[in-house]
Amino acid sequence: MRAILFLSIYVESNQIVMNIEKLYEDKDLVVINKPAGVLVHSDNKSKEETIVDWLRKNYPSIDSVGDAPDKRPGIVHRLDKDTSGVLLIAKTGEAFRYLKSLFQKRDIEKRYRAIVVGRPKENSGVIDKDISIKHGSIKRTVHEGRLPKKAKTLYEVAEDLGNYSLVDVYPKTGRTHQIRVHLNAIHNPVVGDGVYGGKPARVSGIERQMLHAYSLKFKSPQGKELEVKAPIPEDFEKALEALKSGG
Repeated sequence: MRAILFLSIYVESNQIVMNIEKLYEDKDLVVINKPAGVLVHSDNKSKEETIVDWLRKNYPSIDSVGDAPDKRPGIVHRLDKDTSGVLLIAKTGEAFRYLKSLFQKRDIEKRYRAIVVGRPKENSGVIDKDISIKHGSIKRTVHEGRLPKKAKTLYEVAEDLGNYSLVDVYPKTGRTHQIRVHLNAIHNPVVGDGVYGGKPARVSGIERQMLHAYSLKFKSPQGKELEVKAPIPEDFEKALEALKSGG
């Protein structure tokens, strides 16, 4: 079942209406297509409306679901503010525990699409590098830092764009900023990522990191095999066309 609802986001007193598309829903869960530029839950800094605010309005019973329902009710996993795509949300406590266990056991297949700077040395490969917190910062790094955690990402080049590449990415773990950090570690940062890519990753006309959560494949609490895909957003498509024509 697919439907489009609306989330109002306020930025500097100007109301911006953005579409929130439901990709799938049943009695246990809802899967939405998260727009880029929207926080999943509050960072205690921005006054912009979040996905959690939208959930509370549209699913009042979700207010008691999850490990921290006061902050992120129903949220099983998260996407960065500027990452678009598939976001899975539990509607009940039982569903939350089940879905969380799938992520912990790595029984959910996650597929992302990214536009990266340059071309990886190999058409496909595995990035198996621990991710830690950089000393004196909250940024993540594959170099020595605090609280290192195992992290593994598979990738495959989908299309050569000249000085850039379209890459399919399959994270096997779920560390903060994992895809962005790992792609930068092999010298192919995500286009538009000013945190983990620096100046080489900034391209004229692109205002956010070109990273899209394309699909999730998993078994629902009811035992149904699901593969939910989020259409590639318009800004991502425009970026592809611009880079194909020379940026």
